[in-house]
Amino acid sequence: MIHYKSSDEIALIKQSGEILSRAHAEVAKLVAPGVFTEKLDQVAEEYIRDHDGEPSFKGYNGFPGSLCISINEQVVHGIPGSHQLREGDIVSIDCGVLYKGFHSDAAYTYPVGEVTEEVRNLLKVTRESLYLGIENAKAGNRIGDIGYAIQMYVEEYGFSVVRELVGHGIGKTLHESPEVPNYGKRGRGTKLKSGLILAIEPMVNMGERNVVQESDGWTIRTSDHQPSAHFEHTVAVMNGIPEVLTTHKYIEEVFQI
Repeated sequence: MIHYKSSDEIALIKQSGEILSRAHAEVAKLVAPGVFTEKLDQVAEEYIRDHDGEPSFKGYNGFPGSLCISINEQVVHGIPGSHQLREGDIVSIDCGVLYKGFHSDAAYTYPVGEVTEEVRNLLKVTRESLYLGIENAKAGNRIGDIGYAIQMYVEEYGFSVVRELVGHGIGKTLHESPEVPNYGKRGRGTKLKSGLILAIEPMVNMGERNVVQESDGWTIRTSDHQPSAHFEHTVAVMNGIPEVLTTHKYIEEVFQI
């Protein structure tokens, strides 16, 4: 069942998204060679709790962290810990916030120091594909229009879209209907209506699209060990058009790609 939100509920999700977006920026300040991923997790959790929110991910189905931190060939769901970021890595940081009963969800992939031009292009294309997907999140379109826009753009550059993992509805629970694949056919799937809130999150691989789960039971990585990038926003279909309820602007004020 799809839960459509009222304007008051959307306003609360936007407040949740504001806390989340600023928490991301606090983490972004620390992304550099030598930092431990558990430190990034600690900073995010402290910021969220200091602003009357709760980390959506912590304890979710037993997940131990407030952030999912996925490095290089890791696509999503990486566990924070004693790993140190290294020059030339890329790191996807995914976070959610529960505030006054409503969740928000956003992700950003960072270069750590200098990365290759090919990797930099992977980040650029993945981020751009997110906004092309968002442009299609408008009333009257269908879920397939979002995935089609993302897939066509990504594949034009020779990259591939992960299919086993998808975006999702979001609200009082972290994952709601409908699923939002990053591939698809135009005119297929659930019709979009005002009040629908979606977490749109392209996950894009430099090599093949296939993924496997690591032995920790959480981390998903590319099967060919090629790098993967991930960007995400929480988006409302509101008055017929998309309104982004999270923002990367605070990240980009403190972290220059």
